Amino acid sequence: TDPEHERTVQSFFLLLREKGYIYKGEYEGWYCVPCETFWTEAQLEGRLVCPDCGRPLERLREESYFFALSKFTEPLLRYLDEHPDFVMPESRFNEIYSFVKGGLKDQSISRLGVRWGIPVPGDPNHTIYVWFDALINYLTVAGFGRDRELFETFWPSAHHLVGKDILRFHAVLWPSMLLAAGLPLPRRVFAHGWWTVEGEKMSKSKGNVVDPLEVIARFGVDRFRYFLMREVSFGLDGDFSERAFVERSDADLSDNFGNLIHRTLNMVWKYRSGRVAKPSRYEDREWEELLQEVRERFFTFMDRFAFSQALGEVWRLVHFGNRYLDQRAPWRMAKDPGLGEELDRVLYRLLDCGRILGVFLFPFMPETSTRLLQYLGVEEILEDRNPLALCDWGKGPSVFSVAQPEPLFPRLQG
Repeated sequence: TDPEHERTVQSFFLLLREKGYIYKGEYEGWYCVPCETFWTEAQLEGRLVCPDCGRPLERLREESYFFALSKFTEPLLRYLDEHPDFVMPESRFNEIYSFVKGGLKDQSISRLGVRWGIPVPGDPNHTIYVWFDALINYLTVAGFGRDRELFETFWPSAHHLVGKDILRFHAVLWPSMLLAAGLPLPRRVFAHGWWTVEGEKMSKSKGNVVDPLEVIARFGVDRFRYFLMREVSFGLDGDFSERAFVERSDADLSDNFGNLIHRTLNMVWKYRSGRVAKPSRYEDREWEELLQEVRERFFTFMDRFAFSQALGEVWRLVHFGNRYLDQRAPWRMAKDPGLGEELDRVLYRLLDCGRILGVFLFPFMPETSTRLLQYLGVEEILEDRNPLALCDWGKGPSVFSVAQPEPLFPRLQG
C-alpha cells in the first residue's frame, strides 16, 4: 500500500471516529473471502453462497470496528430525493433508492489477524476493511489532508464511473462516508453494464473472451471505440459479435461518414484545386437550425452519459450532409461557369460540416478526428480550451486548403 494512501485512510478513519461514526463492537455474519464482502441474512435469501461469485461463505464472529451506516438512511434518502440524477441510469437509481429505503445497517470495517492491508490507527491487531480503504483512494489522489489547493481543485469530483456489480459501495457506503466526514459528494455515480459475446457471458473456459487489443490490431482503435459507444445505450448490457461490428462499421463509418468526407474532398480538388475561400454569402438557415438543435441535444446526452444518443445526433449532420451533397450536385454546377460562386458556397458548407464533425467526434474517435482536421488544414482548433465552442457556422477559416484525401474508413467487407 502506498504510504501516502495509508496516511490518508488512517486520518479519515480517525476523523470519523472523532465525529462518533466509528465504534468498536462484535461482528457475526457471513463473509466471502475471495470478494472480501460481508453479506446479511436478508441479502442471501437462504442461500449460503456469495451472490456475486457463487462461492461458499464463511461464518465470522469476531471483534470489529463498525461504521454507523444506519445513521445515514434518512440523510441519504433526502439526498437522493433532492438529486434524482445522482445515480444513473434510472434503473440503477431505483435499485439504490429501494435498498436505502429498506434501512441501512452498520457496516463492519475491520478484520482481526489479517496481515496485509492498512492497520487501524492505535489498534494494529485490526486491519481496515478493503472496501472502506479502497473508496478513500478518491480522496488520496485528490490531495485530501495534505494539499489543500490540489484538493479544492479536484474535489468534489464530477462523476464516478463504476461497474454495476460495485454500485452499492459507491452509491450507498461511499456517500455515507463523505456525509459523515462533512465532505461534498460527487455529482453523479454512473453504473455501466457488461458485454456478452453473441448472447453468452465471456468465459475463458468457453474460449469466447474478446481481447480488445486483438480487435484494435485488426480493425483500428477508432472503429472499436465507435462500436462500443454506439451499439448500445451506455449503462445497459451489450452484446458483441464480429458480424455486428463489421456491419455497423461499414454502414456508419464507411458508407455514411467516410463517404461524405471523401466525396467532398475529392470534389474540392477536382473543381477548386484543393482551395475554397469563404464566400461572402455563407449563411444557410437550414444548416444553422439543424446544427443548433444537434448541439443542444448533443450536450444534453453527453452530460447524461448517453453516448449512443449523442452519436445519433452527430449522425443527423452526417445524413444531412450527404443529402445536401446529392441534392445540390456540385458536379453539375461545375459544368456551368455562371454557377461558380454557388459552387464555392456549396463546397465551403460541406467542408465546414466536416470541420464541425471533426470536433464533435473527437471524444469518440480522436485519431480519425485529428486526421480529418489535418485533411481540412484546421487541426489547430483542437488546441482550443473549448473546441466545441467552435461548432458554429461561420467559425471556419477564411480559406480551406485541403490535403489530397485518402479514405478514412475503407469498407471491411465488399
